[in-house]
Amino acid sequence: MPIDYKLYPKNWKWLSKQIRKRSAENDGIEQCELCCAENGKLHPYTNSKVVLTVHHINFDVTDSHELNLIALCQRCHLRLDIREKLRKRKIRADDVKDTSK
Repeated sequence: MPIDYKLYPKNWKWLSKQIRKRSAENDGIEQCELCCAENGKLHPYTNSKVVLTVHHINFDVTDSHELNLIALCQRCHLRLDIREKLRKRKIRADDVKDTSK
């Protein structure tokens, strides 16, 4: 699903860069805050190049408060997002069932 950047703050690029930098505060290496895969290196599980992304912890893209954002590798980001997408899909399916009665 494409990202609707109209929902994000105007300074999103700067903000997401700050969150990725925050992931490097302890050892100077930008890394996934869940699995510690290092940005720009090969992922230890997938063997693909890691590109850090920024995830909204509460899944609300309009809530870009620093405490709601976390730097993640693609693998961790997708693993977290899939649960939320499945939850929303179930809610939509339940809504359709309710209207068909």
